[in-house]
Amino acid sequence: MENMELESESVHSNFAPPVDSEHKATEFKVYSVSAPHMRAFHLSWISFFACFVSTFAAPPLLPVIRDNLDLTATDIGNGGIAAVSGAVFARIAMGTACDLFGPRLASSALILLTAPAVFLTSTANSKLSFLLVRFFTGFSLATFVSTQFWMSSMFSAKVVGTANGVAGGWGNLGGGATQLIMPLVFSLIHKIGATQFTAWRIAFFVPALFQALSAYAVFFLGQDMPDGNYAKLHKSGEKHKDNMSDVLYHAVTNYRGWILALTYGYCFGVELTVDNIIAQYFFDKFHLNLHIAGIIAASFGLANLFSRPGGGILSDMVAKRFGMRGRLWALWIVQTLGGLLCILLGKVESLSGSIIVMLVFSVFCQAACGLTFGVVPFVSRRSLGIISGMTGGGGNVGAVLTQVIFFRGTRYSTETGITYMGIMIICCTLPIIFIYFPQWGGMCCGPSSKGLTEEDYYMKEWSLNEKENGFHQASMKFAGNSTSERGKKVKSASTPIHGTPNIII
Repeated sequence: MENMELESESVHSNFAPPVDSEHKATEFKVYSVSAPHMRAFHLSWISFFACFVSTFAAPPLLPVIRDNLDLTATDIGNGGIAAVSGAVFARIAMGTACDLFGPRLASSALILLTAPAVFLTSTANSKLSFLLVRFFTGFSLATFVSTQFWMSSMFSAKVVGTANGVAGGWGNLGGGATQLIMPLVFSLIHKIGATQFTAWRIAFFVPALFQALSAYAVFFLGQDMPDGNYAKLHKSGEKHKDNMSDVLYHAVTNYRGWILALTYGYCFGVELTVDNIIAQYFFDKFHLNLHIAGIIAASFGLANLFSRPGGGILSDMVAKRFGMRGRLWALWIVQTLGGLLCILLGKVESLSGSIIVMLVFSVFCQAACGLTFGVVPFVSRRSLGIISGMTGGGGNVGAVLTQVIFFRGTRYSTETGITYMGIMIICCTLPIIFIYFPQWGGMCCGPSSKGLTEEDYYMKEWSLNEKENGFHQASMKFAGNSTSERGKKVKSASTPIHGTPNIII
């Protein structure tokens, strides 16, 4: 531990912010654009923002698109499901790609590959073609995984919740911004002289171009890790080139990742669902015009400016005092309150009341997303990308299931669907009580009485032969830097004095 501190101090001058033994920034200065830490932050949220704008560019224009393409309520529901289902497996694949090739290459490649689908939306002339372009555009939402992976690679345990929360939250702003951008762009094009059915098609060139440009920015201006890109580090031997099967095994056998995937399905999954339904809900129920409905719907997504970042900041704040147990309690409380507010939203009948409840609900729903990714970086060091992908994919699965069950067709009214969605949030948040880290404890009990440490937990991912070859060194550094998760008020195991422990749990 003493050597790690000395190493951290010796490299401090090589980076703009202070760093730990892994060269990860220990401070988060949002107004800085210094390379590589803060530059990676700004590139990640801007590119994710662009993908969110593209994916949800259609919902605010649906009243026009449905008339042009003769879409039924079922067709519209299927389109919303297609937009979020594409990213389910894409997010898991993105996690694997980040583990093996780095977030910069993985992110820029996916953003560029999905940009043509956004351009092609302007050519949709049938229900099937509209469904397909929404499906393939939705793949771009997998950039969320690279965003969270990138932040976890650049920022230390003390501020990783904040970094993940702000990057994810500002990226999610695209879901609200597009509710303002697309009606405005549509109106301008229509006023210039284009017909309504032509104007909505031309409008899609704006998000498509924005997305394509962000891909080039990530590739040419970004850097995978504080010390360089994966290709360079693999070639120099500074980073072990891992085996995909080993990375996958340690991810899928860690039950904590599956629980977080479930709970994320009912915070981020709910956010995706609301992004798809809320503009049309206000348009139809309260007989508003397209522009006003878009402004109200935008306010839900725009709350990400502070709500998801607030969740990440809250996670780091409670961790300073209560450690990992504080992060878990905060996540459960905030997400459960969000469920109660969702139920209330489905019961309110007045326009003003619906807007107020929706705004408060958005804060809790999005803060829970930030709180979730305050926990994710600690589940696994070796399989961080896949764990992030599993969790992110869980968000999309939750969105798909919720829309299929409650918002597809006419089985339930939108109000009833929103109420049932709130009940699902509460039920699917309960499993958080089963998340337990032997070195830190869980919601209901403290750390293991066996005196297990951070080193014990993270070393179980490496075989004896791999340790002899030194492949575990990055995990050892991470274990040393994650002792902050013990908190000031929580009793935890002490750090071993002599070397790496041999206990495998």
